[in-house]
Amino acid sequence: MTALNKTVPSLRALALAALLGLAPQLQGCFPLVAGGVGATALVLDDRRSVGAQTEDKEIDLRGESRINDRFGDKVHVNVTSFNRNLLLTGEAPDAATKAQIEKIVREIPNVRGVVNEIQIAGVSSYSSRGNDSYLTSKVKARFIDNSGGFSANQVKVVTESGVVYLLGLVTRKEAEAAVEIARTTGGVQKVVRMFEYIEAPPK
Repeated sequence: MTALNKTVPSLRALALAALLGLAPQLQGCFPLVAGGVGATALVLDDRRSVGAQTEDKEIDLRGESRINDRFGDKVHVNVTSFNRNLLLTGEAPDAATKAQIEKIVREIPNVRGVVNEIQIAGVSSYSSRGNDSYLTSKVKARFIDNSGGFSANQVKVVTESGVVYLLGLVTRKEAEAAVEIARTTGGVQKVVRMFEYIEAPPK
């Protein structure tokens, strides 16, 4: 096998991972695609209930809207809800602002809990965010290529300043496999587990 042929699966996986990462942005522009067979497959492969998936999207949108309305470009905050548990990442200028942001999102209906990982720092550069997006795509691509017995769609990946956060409804074996893949991905500084553990995969 030539070197080029060896890289093809990884390149395909990286391209698919990038498309998966863009899916939320593409939904508003291409409703027919988002509502097609591919999107249906992603929903069915997700261990969250359809109701939880819908509520997670609503929580994300409401959180981003409330933070933007209150603080505008003074902060950079990513809102990621998974199974109604909310992860906050990004930067805020001081501890008081960080606490206010957490209070705002805790008031959103259906939020079960909040993990506030916002850093007290200046707003990150676009190049830093671009690198984080690239790292997320690399991790997802390696998930797609993995033979560890879990689906790439069952683990959500969020990257902030080189730190990778992993969310999902997984068994402990699946969690270990996902963490090992993320930990050994070039450029990743740290891996933070935010899993909800299940006893066995649903049949």
